[in-house]
Amino acid sequence: MIHEELQRLEKLATQVSKKLEQIEEQNLMLKHEVDFLRSSIKEKDAALEDFKNQIKITKLVNSIPVENIESAELRERINNYIQEIDNIIAYLSE
Repeated sequence: MIHEELQRLEKLATQVSKKLEQIEEQNLMLKHEVDFLRSSIKEKDAALEDFKNQIKITKLVNSIPVENIESAELRERINNYIQEIDNIIAYLSE
């Protein structure tokens, strides 16, 4: 009787041990996923800030009072600068 009870307890201990290993593996996987998602959120936040800055720059450019010819030239130059900055940001993000 004691022997049977001991075997039952050993079997339960083995099952608990296996379940604990599974839970630890799952916990590790979830931690990696959380890290990945946090990193992804940071990248998206940075991209959002870049877009907000682009909008601010565009509004600023559109509000600059200059003559039509100068205005078109100035807008073109600023748009070129914005495109260059976008290219640099994209390159640095890789």
